[in-house]
Amino acid sequence: MTSATAAKPAVGRDGATRVAATRVVVSVFGALAALAGFEHGLGELLQGWVAPASLVIESWPDVAGFEVVSGEPAMTLIPNLAVSGLVTILVALVLGVWAVWFIDRPRSGLVLIGLSVLLLLVGGGFGPPLIGVLVGVAATRIGRRGSGRPGPIRAGLARTWPWLLGAGVLGYLSLVPGMVLVSRLTGFDDPLVVAGLTVVSFAGLLLALIAARAHDRLEDWRR
Repeated sequence: MTSATAAKPAVGRDGATRVAATRVVVSVFGALAALAGFEHGLGELLQGWVAPASLVIESWPDVAGFEVVSGEPAMTLIPNLAVSGLVTILVALVLGVWAVWFIDRPRSGLVLIGLSVLLLLVGGGFGPPLIGVLVGVAATRIGRRGSGRPGPIRAGLARTWPWLLGAGVLGYLSLVPGMVLVSRLTGFDDPLVVAGLTVVSFAGLLLALIAARAHDRLEDWRR
């Protein structure tokens, strides 16, 4: 099967086009990674025309609310925070557009991985690029048919992908902007809660990707 053929949406026996569950998870978390990268870039842009103190920076230093997430750490190879922020915003926008509208194209997963690495290097934080790489790897499997009938464990897991996706998204949004807003309004600051929400968001992402792939393989077998 060629890569061009693999990128085409599946068509069921009833003639209806079926959207791959993996594609949904990739697009949702790709959009979240882009939004988070945009937020990092905005914080850097607002710091003005100054040089970063080191390779590792804080996107929102000394800003009430962001202290709970350590000022949103990032790294940048660009020796100017305003330029770094602007470039980060542009890369984040391209990443989001690609993840949502162009993820079905051949080698789209590799493009997503490349954009995520670039986002890391220009100031997009550490979490958003990692999410982008993970969903980019998963995107390389979109449209590829599995072999054989999935076992009962995978079949059971396949049914849970929407719930796992929801748990991952809820965990991520509870972290940012959730914890930022709570800290800003109430002064609540608990590193254990932040660590717990981080684990939930990434665990939800990984499990949702695994379950979505199992769902797609099961649908392939049924067709």
